[in-house]
Amino acid sequence: MIEFHQVGKQFDRRKVVDDLTLTIAEGEFAVLIGASGSGKSTTLKMINRLIEHDAGYIRFAGEEIRRFKPEEIRRRMGYAIQSIGLFPHWTVEQNIATVPQLLKWPRPRIRERVAELLELLHLEPEQFRHRYPHQLSGGQQQRVGVARALAADPEVLLMDEPFGALDPVTRAALQLEIARIHQLSGRTIVLVTHDIDEALRLADRIVLLDHGRIVQQGTPASFLTDPANDLVRDFIGRSDIGIKLLSLEIVSNYVRCGEFAEGEAIAETLSLREALSAFVTRRVEALPVADAQGRTTGVLHFADVLARKPTA
Repeated sequence: MIEFHQVGKQFDRRKVVDDLTLTIAEGEFAVLIGASGSGKSTTLKMINRLIEHDAGYIRFAGEEIRRFKPEEIRRRMGYAIQSIGLFPHWTVEQNIATVPQLLKWPRPRIRERVAELLELLHLEPEQFRHRYPHQLSGGQQQRVGVARALAADPEVLLMDEPFGALDPVTRAALQLEIARIHQLSGRTIVLVTHDIDEALRLADRIVLLDHGRIVQQGTPASFLTDPANDLVRDFIGRSDIGIKLLSLEIVSNYVRCGEFAEGEAIAETLSLREALSAFVTRRVEALPVADAQGRTTGVLHFADVLARKPTA
């Protein structure tokens, strides 16, 4: 889908991206992480030609990106950023409809698409479509920004620190929305963040950059269990790797079926890290577990979480 081959980029003779070779598969959720100045945002912006590369080549859907007109490739790629960039004097509906209008979609189709996206992002269409950005919370504005990026059904969604300015609760909620959108649509997503927990929560594959070069790439589990060097260990946090590993596994894999426990059931889709918080808060040794329909499926034991011993 997206292929970098020995790509380089310089600003004022300083290498920002250096000999980068990377392939992002169709349908993959790839997260670029690294400290400030690592080259992650520059790498993202080269994909849709907001920044032009100096060396090597970048292919999209098998074609070198310079064979596309910039506006053509940008219409095939949604782009969401931290600052959102909503037009302040346009309504929510007008903001979301920006690209479909440029593509001259029929008005009924645009209206239907706006409603579909607002519902997807849990914003009631008739309540929000006529509001202006200043009438929305920060989290609501960010949701509208994501909806605008998705409006023309792009093949790729590029996201540059989209949740960085949000409070932790809103940020976590939007992370869940993006994960759900990826699962529902199978769309290719490339996200830039400096937050390792966000990367671990969302990525199929993480790419850690330092001074424009790839230090390590792989699944979240591989980062935690087999860090390539001390830089990776320091970035992911040496002291809480065990807790981070719990965030990669879900309760359903550890349920003892046929057992019963008192109390309010937790969802089987929770991570073990979230379940651990429930154990600590409730001060119990066992928690009932329920499926999406609210049916009790069994019991999660504190000892099984600590041992990380799946039941199947």
